[in-house]
Amino acid sequence: MLFHTWLFAVFFAVVCVVYFSLARTKLRVAWLLVASYVFYAAWNPYLLLLIVYSTALDYVAVAQMDQARTQAGKRAWLIASIVNNLGVLAFFKYANFFIDNTNSVLSLLCSGEQLGDAASMMPFGWKYILPVGISFFTFQSMSYSIDFYRGQIRRERSFIRFAAFVSLFPQLVAGPIERASSLLPQLNQIPKPCLKQFSDGASLFLTGLFKKVALANYLAVYVERVYETPADFGAPALMLATFCFAWQIYFDFSGYTDMARGVALVMGFRLMRNFNHPYLANGIGDFWGRWHISLSTWFRDYLYVPLGGSRCGPWRTWRNLLIVFVVSGFWHGANWTFVVWGALHAAGAIATRALESADWYRNRVPLFMKRLWVFLFVCFAWVFFRAESMDDALVVIRGIFAGVWEDPACPAMMLLLILAVWCYQWMKDSRFKTVLDPAPVKIAMSVGMILYLVVAASGGGAFIYFQF
Repeated sequence: MLFHTWLFAVFFAVVCVVYFSLARTKLRVAWLLVASYVFYAAWNPYLLLLIVYSTALDYVAVAQMDQARTQAGKRAWLIASIVNNLGVLAFFKYANFFIDNTNSVLSLLCSGEQLGDAASMMPFGWKYILPVGISFFTFQSMSYSIDFYRGQIRRERSFIRFAAFVSLFPQLVAGPIERASSLLPQLNQIPKPCLKQFSDGASLFLTGLFKKVALANYLAVYVERVYETPADFGAPALMLATFCFAWQIYFDFSGYTDMARGVALVMGFRLMRNFNHPYLANGIGDFWGRWHISLSTWFRDYLYVPLGGSRCGPWRTWRNLLIVFVVSGFWHGANWTFVVWGALHAAGAIATRALESADWYRNRVPLFMKRLWVFLFVCFAWVFFRAESMDDALVVIRGIFAGVWEDPACPAMMLLLILAVWCYQWMKDSRFKTVLDPAPVKIAMSVGMILYLVVAASGGGAFIYFQF
């Protein structure tokens, strides 16, 4: 069930009417849980069992930790929670990856009848369905167990409330990845319908809808045409398609986040901001402080810091950065292209760590130059993220740097839209931001987005991050 469909509009209207009708009853959270399960079951009702399993697992694990008399007992239940969650994630998300790579190795070691005999001993013909949002709700549920073990949150005794926290439908399938310390207390509050809350939520939703339908889907047409057969295009087209993909994935993912936050805000829930104008970043570290913030902070708190963070000298810091970025790349998808994408960001972060902290770099290098090089580096890494295979990624790289220079045949409107958004973000991040604050300006922008959606926009398909 996609946000930008009439089916969701009807679903959300029914959910809100019943939710606010039950505002002062104990059935409020139960209704929210039912609505969230129905929302997820619209994709595949059988895979709903995974959410129930993950929820029950961490609820029981924390309950047992709460009753354990020794630290070893608590640690055992924490390990059980982590192993089970990661095991489910690995099975459904990475089984096909390991099967395909194992078959590739076998094809090198065996031949003919020998390969058939070796493959028949294992279920290498199986293909497992990737449940929508499994990476998101697994991390969200698992963080509850870790935070309780650390003593950072209290145990949630209501299973219904905890299940609603794990499966809250606005952010269930693509984040942001919320923490129990932020979202669980909100589930305890009695919702009060508020005009400002509704208008702010509707404004967020409209912004996200415009990003997805008017911008991301529009850019996708050109990007898909070029990246489908990259060998057929020259350097300008490959370069432009890569730049456009950078904006496409930003509009697509931040658009989903804006819609999720808008839907949640209408119901009285405040979800964390997941993007903060990432293409205005002046360093690799700054980029990851602005891009997919909920995932970046998750890896920081649950992987980077436990590994030692930056407290153990430069070599261990570099090791920790490499581990975190490679794991982050693999989290995004079961393909070597994502591993390379993560490794590139690790190399960039390691190579520029000392540079970005130098006084001469911070004070003397023009901000525009810093932003430009970060954007170019991020776009270079996006090639591996977008390409279907390593071979395609290398074709794109070779084509950009050694290809024929010919007309990229791109629509001018595409470039104008990107330029308009970049100028808007630049103004929001500069001393001119007050120009955008007056109510008439906001109303004019909202009316403009609505008119564009009605006149020129197309529906499009699912969000990019649904596949992760």
